[in-house]
Amino acid sequence: MSAQTPEGLDWTDLDRQAVDTARLLAADAVQRVGNGHPGTAMSLAPAAYTIFQKVMRHDPADPEWTGRDRFVLSPGHTSLTLYTQLYLAGYELDLDDLKAFRTQGSRTPGHPEYGHTAGVETTTGPLGQGVANAVGMAMAARYERGLFDPEAPEGASPFDHTIWAIVSDGDLQEGVSAEASSLAGHQRLGNLVFLYDDNHISIEGDTATAFSEDVLKRYEAYGWHVQRITPAENGDVDVHALYAALKAARAETARPSIIAMRTVIAWPAPNAQNTEASHGSALGEAEIAATKRVLGFDPERTFEVPDAVLAHTREALDRGAQAHAAWDKRLDEWRGAHPERAATFDRVSRGELPEGWEEHIPVFEAGRSLATRAASGKVLQALGAVVPELWGGSADLAGSNNTTIDKTSSFLPTDNPLPEADPYGRTVHFGIREFSMAAGMNGIALHGNTRIYGGTFLVFSDYMRNAVRMSALMQLPVTYVWTHDSIGLGEDGPTHQPVEHLASLRAIPGLNVVRPADANETAVVWAEILRRHTTAPAPHGLALTRQGVPVYERNEDAAKGGYVLRESSTATPEVILIATGSEVRLAVAAREELEAAGIGARVVSMPSVEWFEEQPRAYRESVLPPSVKARVAVEAGVGLTWYRFTGDAGRIVSLEHFGASADAATLFAAYGFTPENVVAAARESLAAARG
Repeated sequence: MSAQTPEGLDWTDLDRQAVDTARLLAADAVQRVGNGHPGTAMSLAPAAYTIFQKVMRHDPADPEWTGRDRFVLSPGHTSLTLYTQLYLAGYELDLDDLKAFRTQGSRTPGHPEYGHTAGVETTTGPLGQGVANAVGMAMAARYERGLFDPEAPEGASPFDHTIWAIVSDGDLQEGVSAEASSLAGHQRLGNLVFLYDDNHISIEGDTATAFSEDVLKRYEAYGWHVQRITPAENGDVDVHALYAALKAARAETARPSIIAMRTVIAWPAPNAQNTEASHGSALGEAEIAATKRVLGFDPERTFEVPDAVLAHTREALDRGAQAHAAWDKRLDEWRGAHPERAATFDRVSRGELPEGWEEHIPVFEAGRSLATRAASGKVLQALGAVVPELWGGSADLAGSNNTTIDKTSSFLPTDNPLPEADPYGRTVHFGIREFSMAAGMNGIALHGNTRIYGGTFLVFSDYMRNAVRMSALMQLPVTYVWTHDSIGLGEDGPTHQPVEHLASLRAIPGLNVVRPADANETAVVWAEILRRHTTAPAPHGLALTRQGVPVYERNEDAAKGGYVLRESSTATPEVILIATGSEVRLAVAAREELEAAGIGARVVSMPSVEWFEEQPRAYRESVLPPSVKARVAVEAGVGLTWYRFTGDAGRIVSLEHFGASADAATLFAAYGFTPENVVAAARESLAAARG
């Protein structure tokens, strides 16, 4: 039996059975492991099926296909919503993977994990961030189009595709989703579609406990295209209305779209539907059996997938191959018309940088004084001329962060009143939305084919932290430009002076914190970050000074994370002074005083602890010989990082309290960041090392 609507949806009994199969697979998987979130996966099955089988352009045989649409399941707790559709459509998952849900080593972890399961576009779980990831993907899709095919009519380019996202009540309560949605409306991201699962249930019960706003009015105010669909008469999702709404949303290219869809959690479980218990607990064998009877399945069987259903849903492989072939044909036509752009596309797709790019990185004259934030800005502007895939901006602090890669080209829709507005512009104005900026950058990196950076003050990395953690978890090559990196920023006072931030960020596994000592180190580490984009993908946080610092001679060993900046006059140093950032100048001055007193002192600049610890043991010991027990670490922040390097006899010149409102020179002197105090610490360490 088939129901054909004016909107063109072909919906058969096999489609209905496939949806019901997905519902019951979710219920069985949670029951088998004894924990999980079955209810939302059951109620969302019709919507996810409609997207994957009827609307979205994708190829299960090639999950990394450049021309595919993207799908984001922002409420990651309902991961079975995604896993069942990946299995049915013919991705790499099999039935045993669903049976192994939430178990050690399985391809079906409790929340979707990028890089772990084919077809999972992003790791989700912390609510709201999937929303921002999707916004970032939509931004990246537009920038990618601008790189390779900007003149093509709307919908005619091989680089045109849609970002689909399912979002939940929980996502829309988190502040990061408001930041991201506001930006998406401002940017008029017409390639973005949200399906809002308005199920009225959260862990604490009915969402009336905490959430009563009119979501669609809010999104309308953001500048979104809004639609609402009501349930079918039996309370289930009206797939015909949903299909029509999804098609209308895809056709709306001037604004992002959101569709509110009222669902009944755990539908059609006779007793569990519309209950908070079904959100995060197994339904129980009796309730699952009752649900199977309602749907016409054998209550004695588990993980039942009728052969006819699987054959029907695996037709997605054929549709995907056809869509892929049609796209390949369009891409070949584009290649013929744009050979230079095609060469750039191939290079960018391989993750390679343009030939000779390193020659454009500036070398700064030793002996000058320059803030590392200013040096970073000069590096970005130099690279911008030769690396077109590099783009980024700031959370409304571009003038302070020095993150404007091109002042004449702002990433903004054409109807924006700013004269430099360009839908394919280089400079992104993220607005005062630090958390959304970081999560959006993750989405941009996940989309692929560009290189993204974003700036704010180091102290505001606190706002971004969970998104930074997600960058590290997914090993995404995003670059955070964090300026005003210490009490050296001065009079703005303790609210703006980072103290614990460097140590706290270094505690995130997989995040490389890079605090260069001077302009030349800044140039060297920027080059290393670009190289690592493909060879060793990971997020990087650049911590840069507001104040001027002395420029030393360029040393490429800065890319190793730690190196000898000033050598001891003795064959083996008597004391080693380790420093980062603006405090390296203190170590250099202290060394001169120690050497004048006949004490052999080595200065080690360590811009990145993480990079240094990657180096072979022989290199690390050549920089920090184990035989030299007298050591001093100097950094204007809490000293937590440095105990592993200084040892029992070592000393740490650090800041274990908040700052104050005063100029930098006054604060550095008041808190002991002086050459004299470093010398005193070195003498103490020498005494301790000698016993």
